[in-house]
Amino acid sequence: MDIVTAQSLSALPGLRHAFFTRDGGISKGIYATLNAGVGSQDDPHAVAENRARMAHAVGVSSDNFLTVYQIHSPQVVVADAPWTPETRPRADAVVTRTRGLAIGVSTADCGPILFADPNAGVIGAAHSGWRGALGGVTDATIAAMETLGARRETIVAAIGPMIRQPNYEVGADLIVKFTQADPDNERFFAPTTRPGHAQFDLAGYVQARLMAAGIAHIEDVGLCTYADPERFYSFRRTTHRGEPDYGRHVSAIALA
Repeated sequence: MDIVTAQSLSALPGLRHAFFTRDGGISKGIYATLNAGVGSQDDPHAVAENRARMAHAVGVSSDNFLTVYQIHSPQVVVADAPWTPETRPRADAVVTRTRGLAIGVSTADCGPILFADPNAGVIGAAHSGWRGALGGVTDATIAAMETLGARRETIVAAIGPMIRQPNYEVGADLIVKFTQADPDNERFFAPTTRPGHAQFDLAGYVQARLMAAGIAHIEDVGLCTYADPERFYSFRRTTHRGEPDYGRHVSAIALA
């Protein structure tokens, strides 16, 4: 199983985390091999086995490997007990201080961010596409961690594999949304040869939001999901290829 880790999180005691790649599962075809997407059209039994392998990798039972029903929002939930696939909450971030629970988010180009305050024993996971990023999902995650006793000055944040600026062309409507929110956001858009389009630095924007929120310890693993089809799923790459569906990664963190 090929797992990406962040050095900053790996250095913290009592913590397990993983930015899972597409390697190490049993799914076939376009989903090969470690597809965790419960919303995909993959064989549900294969997805369940893949998620069980992920749970084992971060040291929890399958029932304690928790992800949410993501809605591209700034909504955050607190996990203090397991939920079922049928009762999973609608949100885009999870925080907990409960040991033995792994909390995670699902991505296939959007940005996964894992958080930990080692002093308070509080962790978080956020899914940040452009909507969630602009809406403040990282700010909301930090605030929710604080309600559990975390302090933002001691929180460590790690940005995982996601689509990167050279492969993320966007239209004028998105540029307007970001620059209307803050004219300084123009720095995250690089011009292209297509009029009215630009390459968006989503990872850079996420990092800037984290810094503005007072997070001093930020690591970006720097990997692009679109650019590496052997290692990562990508919604945009699937769209460009005209494929019918795509696999999903999970990025997860747990208090051992």
